[in-house]
Amino acid sequence: MNPLFTNALPDPASARATGRGILAHAPRRGLLIGLAASLAVHVVFSFWPHDERDVPEAVPLQATITELPPPPKPTAVAKTTPRPKPQRTTALPAPVAVPETPVADTPEAAPVEPTANALAMAAEPLAEEVPAAPSAAAPEPPPKALPRRVDLVYKAFLGTHGFLIGEAIYRFEHEGNEYRITTVGEAKGLAALFLRGQGKLESRGHITASGLQPLEFSVERGSRERRETAIFDWEAGIVTLHEDKTEALDLPTFDPLALMWQAYFSPPVDDQQTMSIATTRRVSRYTIVREGEENITWPQGEIATERWHRRSEDGKTDAYIWLAPAMRYVPIKLRVTATNRGTLEALLDSIRVDETLAQQ
Repeated sequence: MNPLFTNALPDPASARATGRGILAHAPRRGLLIGLAASLAVHVVFSFWPHDERDVPEAVPLQATITELPPPPKPTAVAKTTPRPKPQRTTALPAPVAVPETPVADTPEAAPVEPTANALAMAAEPLAEEVPAAPSAAAPEPPPKALPRRVDLVYKAFLGTHGFLIGEAIYRFEHEGNEYRITTVGEAKGLAALFLRGQGKLESRGHITASGLQPLEFSVERGSRERRETAIFDWEAGIVTLHEDKTEALDLPTFDPLALMWQAYFSPPVDDQQTMSIATTRRVSRYTIVREGEENITWPQGEIATERWHRRSEDGKTDAYIWLAPAMRYVPIKLRVTATNRGTLEALLDSIRVDETLAQQ
């Protein structure tokens, strides 16, 4: 495995359900509605108080881009071909020498001098054609590629009137057929007075022809000692959750972070999408429906989106997600209703990459 993504799998930590005000309801209520809650609710429950010295420093990405290039194609795995068996060779008999027949020497004819009339009537020699030099074609620019690091920066709001409560940065890193998605949420505005610290989520896995295939999803609430994981074993068809609980893997199954980028790698075709979402505590099956088109205003202007919707089984919670086809189906806006904190919204604020890549 590439060193960029190497990370020893720790034993699941024994976390206790403290701080029930946000944490106890967010995974059950928020993550029930799939992709929307994976972002909007995370912005709230990831503000888990802890010692900030435990948060690793990340190199910030400052340059902002307004479009995403095509997704990287999975690298074909080289297949080993067995060597062919050596074939038996039979020695051929030596060729029989055939005596050569001597050829009589023929005297050469005397050269004939051309007459004056023959020289006068001879055709003029054709001018030698010089091939034209091929025109130098302008070199085609190299195709745009997804940078190795991309940050999706979202602002989180309480209610629908722009009451800012935080910011979440979703960083996508990839190399070869491997990916890693990490996110750190931080409270902003008045919410910082009662929500302190940061929380971290991480997803690691493979990039396949059909999208992302997670191998590990982890939730870190304060420190590595308070870390929960979900380990995906696709060969065995099971996922191991917190406290060694196991459940079957149905296709397709994503974790909340992989689901955020799945539409980028595999755009939705049908108006109804059904998938499973695995967190560190449970695996649930969801169906979301495409309701129509809607223009959304974000910091870069107005953009056309597709609005997708899911209602919880008890009919109390609605989740909406607005995907932008022009941005290769990146989530522009999300809304979750009837959480324990009310209605939550998240709006894409910027897409950041390395400065050198933004200038290309």
